[in-house]
Amino acid sequence: MSNTAERLEISAEAYLQAEARSSVKHEYIAGEVFAMAGAQESHVTIALNIATLLRSHVRGSPCRVYISDMKVRVDAADSFFYPDVFVTCDNRDVGESLMKRHPNLIIEVLSKSTAVYDYSAKFGYYQQLESLQEYVLIKPERMAIDVFRRDTENQWVLYSFAAGDELTLTSIDFHCAIAALYEDVSLESADQIIV
Repeated sequence: MSNTAERLEISAEAYLQAEARSSVKHEYIAGEVFAMAGAQESHVTIALNIATLLRSHVRGSPCRVYISDMKVRVDAADSFFYPDVFVTCDNRDVGESLMKRHPNLIIEVLSKSTAVYDYSAKFGYYQQLESLQEYVLIKPERMAIDVFRRDTENQWVLYSFAAGDELTLTSIDFHCAIAALYEDVSLESADQIIV
């Protein structure tokens, strides 16, 4: 008798049907479904701060800002994700009420349990989105933001921002002080940070 759990796979259609009835959000990767955990206060506050700033910035343009309740579909990876915040300026996304397929900016606020995944495998899935121009990773415990920006040769270049810097997102011509993203967030002192 084996102790190995049986791996169950479902179709994207079955996932979407189940997700519509579920009280818990799940991400879907090529037939596998993963429940999402709740977030801490700093995580939620940073996501709200950046979403609010971006919404104000794109008002009156064709761009739309979405928070973690809207799915991003990565067709090339047969996957669905719930980014913390994302922006799409593509009119092909206008008629899609359950998901968006053409974001140009995706933002994830890191947590200790997902940071490695967000920097590695999840970034790999997101890179398959031809529309994606920038991928932003925000550290909630200190003022530190990494922006991966796709260049003209389709290479991803890292730009890091820290306390005192101005965050620049070229995909939507956005600039703001890093401190604005951390408003109302209690930051750890340098000796408490685990690297």
